[in-house]
Amino acid sequence: MAQDIRTSVRKLIDNIKMVISVDTRKLEYILAAKIAGGHVILADFHGVGKTSLARALAGSILWRGEDLYTDSVKVEKFSRIQCTVDLLPQDILGYNRFVGAGGEMVFTKGPIFAHFVLCDEINLLTPKTQGSFLQVMEEQAVTIDGRTYPLPDPFFIIATMNLKGVHLFPLPAPQLDRFMIRLSLGYPTLEEEEAIIRRHGRDDGWAGFGPAVESSDLVEWKRMVDQVTLHPEVTRYLTDCIRRTRSHPDIEVGGSPRSGVKISRLVRALALCRGLDYVPPDYIKETFVPAMAHRIITRDPSIPPEAVLEEILSQVPVESPARSRRA
Repeated sequence: MAQDIRTSVRKLIDNIKMVISVDTRKLEYILAAKIAGGHVILADFHGVGKTSLARALAGSILWRGEDLYTDSVKVEKFSRIQCTVDLLPQDILGYNRFVGAGGEMVFTKGPIFAHFVLCDEINLLTPKTQGSFLQVMEEQAVTIDGRTYPLPDPFFIIATMNLKGVHLFPLPAPQLDRFMIRLSLGYPTLEEEEAIIRRHGRDDGWAGFGPAVESSDLVEWKRMVDQVTLHPEVTRYLTDCIRRTRSHPDIEVGGSPRSGVKISRLVRALALCRGLDYVPPDYIKETFVPAMAHRIITRDPSIPPEAVLEEILSQVPVESPARSRRA
């Protein structure tokens, strides 16, 4: 079964790469976060394909009619929220309004009601509006005037964050902690950039693009994440790495227990994407920095979290993968 999933994931990746140049490993991380029920934050420059990536991912899924409704509320396949400093929580979540002579209250859904949501430049939002994402990301639901509206399944947020600029509101640690992984797409290679210009410099740049897997596949893959074995020795290795972030002299705020839960689900999903039914310890080492760097705060802002985490990884011994397989 795991090998069948690997074949489908490769098909999905190849389909996305038809229209956007993105590193295969980073795309695996994004898909693993999605399958694991998490969300992704991209700290990147303008124009490197963040919107195209989200659209390509949503467009690679074949959606059934029943997938586009939740609690009688129609949802979209893909939604893009362009964040600005004057955006209010109701502009994202939705609001109730009175209509007709009888004053009937009707709920008007916000753009958050979609399977794939691109939240562009999230650190332009004020703290109050940023906070409106907390329930959405943790509970996959929206509460308006005492009534809770479930969001669709699958539900996935890709948030982008400006690296530099004015009027920026840094995301508080509790909200950053809810993102499963933070990545940067980066600029393409020379050959990739030439290919981008050739393909998307035309009106038919997306010609021939279509779905590669069904929405039911994503739901099934998410269900199977818990079936991937995380050997006790691998769990101990992950725990040791996280606990060292709390005692390192260069770190003021280390990783929380929740970070271990998030990373454990991420590596399980990554193993599933790669056709394995167990997690090699090298997967912890591979994903630890992008999954943890946004969760810690260094004492000296000039010290990048990534450098400290790499140091921690170099100090914690890795168990042999052979010992992490199921008997």
